[in-house]
Amino acid sequence: MNQPAEPHTGPEPEVVIRLATPDDAAAVLGVVRAAFAARPPVDPPAAALSDTIADVRETMVDGEIVLAEVDGVAAASLQVSAPVQRPDGSRVSGMHRVSVVPDFRRFGVGSAIIRAGAMVAADLGATHLELLSRREFPANLRMWQRHGFSIVREVPLGHIMGRELPLRFEVADGAAMQHLGSRVAGVLRAGDLVVASGDLGAGKTTFTQGLAAGLDVEGQVISPTFVISRIHRSRHVGPDLVHVDAYRLGSAAEVDDLDLDETLPTSVTLVEWGAGLVEGLSDSALHVEIQRSDDPDEETRTVMVWGEGPRWNDSLRDQLTDVDHTPQEAAHA
Repeated sequence: MNQPAEPHTGPEPEVVIRLATPDDAAAVLGVVRAAFAARPPVDPPAAALSDTIADVRETMVDGEIVLAEVDGVAAASLQVSAPVQRPDGSRVSGMHRVSVVPDFRRFGVGSAIIRAGAMVAADLGATHLELLSRREFPANLRMWQRHGFSIVREVPLGHIMGRELPLRFEVADGAAMQHLGSRVAGVLRAGDLVVASGDLGAGKTTFTQGLAAGLDVEGQVISPTFVISRIHRSRHVGPDLVHVDAYRLGSAAEVDDLDLDETLPTSVTLVEWGAGLVEGLSDSALHVEIQRSDDPDEETRTVMVWGEGPRWNDSLRDQLTDVDHTPQEAAHA
């Protein structure tokens, strides 16, 4: 059975997150065995240690496996099962075999595959995600909580953790993107941090224009690339909008130089290109990821919206549903 190769020790490794194929089954099994064998023994033993290549391939029939590679070497993986319909209308996928080869932990691939796993579950049609956090590993429970999971129920082996999955919107054009931004503004309050991600031209600033309209702030919202940040004052008693473009910032230290922590308590702070740079500003963040079509002539965008941290423990899906809509909805969940 193939074991993961020795990790790369260079300063800037290439990290790739992708869906595994049946041809990757041996590499995935090597990751799972290396990760679970490094954990302290538990009773009963982890079922993952008895998996076979056939078991791994069987997982891919109805579900998916997320695989992380560092310089082409399998470093981490997790399994996402097909969603199951619950009586309350929710569709719940399970996350299993969350595995990081010990020598690769410093590359952040664990957090990366967890975020990717949530996106995969949403693509499979799930509204919620659940997993088992074993009682013997209390540090894991705290880690899952940092990723937006909370305890759903207790079971003999520990806790079932759950979280709501990102909301997915198909947005037809710029007007629809602004409308979605206005809807999201309806759930925001002073102190909220919004992190907007997407390729150049995906629509981050267009989304922000709609969010600014929903907040009813002053000034024209344009890309702040060259001035880095702009403050748009509230016309009434609501929060100001601080609009930041972190595209030219290379580190969290450069973000600190903007003194965003001074305006954060009284403002909604939206940071374009902020993923991985600004999460330290708050224990909670609302993420907006805009994905373009592979067809350059296609205007439709896929927008994923999700909250992380205690601020967003309540259902974001319910909060957005409660926001008043215009008669002709332009963006559909």
